[in-house]
Amino acid sequence: MAYRETAQVKARKAAQREALLRTAETLVREGGFAAMTMQTVADRAGVGVGTLYRYFDNKATLAAAVFAVATQREVDAVDRALAGGGDASARLERALRLFARRALAAPRLAWALIAEPVEPEVDAERLRYRAAYAALYQRVLDQGVAAGELPPQSTALAAAALVGAIAEALVGPLAAPLNDAGLADHLAAFCLRAVGAAGAASVAGSGDTESAP
Repeated sequence: MAYRETAQVKARKAAQREALLRTAETLVREGGFAAMTMQTVADRAGVGVGTLYRYFDNKATLAAAVFAVATQREVDAVDRALAGGGDASARLERALRLFARRALAAPRLAWALIAEPVEPEVDAERLRYRAAYAALYQRVLDQGVAAGELPPQSTALAAAALVGAIAEALVGPLAAPLNDAGLADHLAAFCLRAVGAAGAASVAGSGDTESAP
């Protein structure tokens, strides 16, 4: 008779995997993906490296899993901001400033997620999540155009451009954070001007309360 894992065993394994992922993400927060080796994760987690290999085939697999968990958290935060109250411009502004501020609050992790040279497996996750961000931005742009709040435009192109502009603009500040408390607001204002949002020339205070990653 084939062995079947009990629910208790499955739960224990799931908890072990989550603990290993948290340990790996902590290392990425401290030193980027370069600091996250299989041995360092095992040492920090207090397990043998063989235990780690039972859950993740290699460093690339582990790095991709860490990337997916950390980035999904950011995608969810942007989604919540876009789903809040206000017209399309207000929701887009809120989400843009939120993303930038969360990145600046955890610069090492954000740089690792956005720009650090990584294995192909992580790059594949990067492309997938850039598309996820673009889909969220396109949704609110479509709503804004339909309501007459934004000028007619290729919303798919505009959304992709927003994702690229935000990432590119943050790479420098994340590598060597600037002493500019208004950076997130200026970045949001730039993006809003790019999509033709009314009143985008002004840089308002945030008003968001989302915690840092």
